Amino acid sequence: MENRFFVDSEYLSPETLAKKHRLEADPSFRMNHMEYLPGMEVIESDVCENVMAQMNSYDYSKYTSADVKAALEHDTCSLEDFKALLSPAAEPFLEQMAQRARLETGKHFGNTVYLFTPLYIANYCENYCVYCGFNCYNHIKRMKLSMEQIEKEMNVIADSGMEEILILTGESRGKSDVKYIGEACKLARKYFRMVGLEIYPVNTDEYKYLHECGADYVTVFQETYDTDKYEQLHLLGHKRVWPYRFDAQERALRGGMRGVAFSALLGLSDFRKDALASALHVYYLQRKYPHAEMSLSCPRLRPIINNDKINPLDVHEKQLCQVLCAYRIFLPFVGITVSSRESSEFRNGIVKIAATKVSAGVSTGIGDHESKYTGKETDEVQGDEQFEIDDDRSLDKMYQDMAEEGLQPVLNDYIYV
Repeated sequence: MENRFFVDSEYLSPETLAKKHRLEADPSFRMNHMEYLPGMEVIESDVCENVMAQMNSYDYSKYTSADVKAALEHDTCSLEDFKALLSPAAEPFLEQMAQRARLETGKHFGNTVYLFTPLYIANYCENYCVYCGFNCYNHIKRMKLSMEQIEKEMNVIADSGMEEILILTGESRGKSDVKYIGEACKLARKYFRMVGLEIYPVNTDEYKYLHECGADYVTVFQETYDTDKYEQLHLLGHKRVWPYRFDAQERALRGGMRGVAFSALLGLSDFRKDALASALHVYYLQRKYPHAEMSLSCPRLRPIINNDKINPLDVHEKQLCQVLCAYRIFLPFVGITVSSRESSEFRNGIVKIAATKVSAGVSTGIGDHESKYTGKETDEVQGDEQFEIDDDRSLDKMYQDMAEEGLQPVLNDYIYV
């Protein structure tokens, strides 16, 4: 894409700056966000239609305390019950929701909590997403790890005892192509029992290739299911194409991935509608692919470098807890991840109620695990982080804290035969 040339630049040229300003000011200058680009695979699926119909018709103001009480009394949570539990009417019932969620979590997951860590291997990006620290117009230190550097980072992480890793890149095919990511997966398989990917969406055959290289599951953030808001926030790049992103998990499953994960970034748009759509995305796909492992997360916006373009719609901790409890009651078998964007206090509490997976030893920067894990000074060049984290506990500290909360920390629950 034409904007690749300035992701390294010390400054934006006048021509580039003019294009950036025009993208921000003039919607007609942007490509159609609902139209596929050449090379993007189109699949025949009714999942999107079902999700959007339910989200667009969702009027959460109509639900009452009686609806919430009825939802909590039902043995099985229906779609209407779920809508009631996400509504403002459910806020006074948070304690009852937490009790029900805790019961469901205990039934299906016992007292276990799974631990993993992310590894960012590149932060080059060809998209202009106004809320993201990696966006192509943001002046940050860019870096792409070599295979030698990736293996060094993986070695440091594996030495900590971690057995599951999530590999992430910025969304740049030019700098981080599928073959590069595949080679990283092959390295990861040497050190870890579980390998996840959080990369730009790709086609089914490419997901098949990455699975053959060692990837087990794929995470894709839809960011927001509100297509109008999505258009306003994603101004340039392949990520601007909303429907291609929506179908990424289904393509991954068709490509042989064992599991997929879903998320909206709460605070970009109406969080109740985004939470509904995220859960329904899982709900409908689970019925088409009952063999697949599926999980949800619901991160909130966090500060980024040079960010003055987004005013997040506040989602407070009680509202976040409400969403997580509603997820658990509606989808009792689904894994729920709470990231290091949240505080240690919140994560310590929510894993006893609804969440089943947390990250530990987290860095969202590039090439800095040796310095962060061992405390050694290094001359290695490092790339800037995607966003600021809140909970920076190490694996050892997280493991200890989870055990002290009465939980059983788990590093791996899958055996290859």
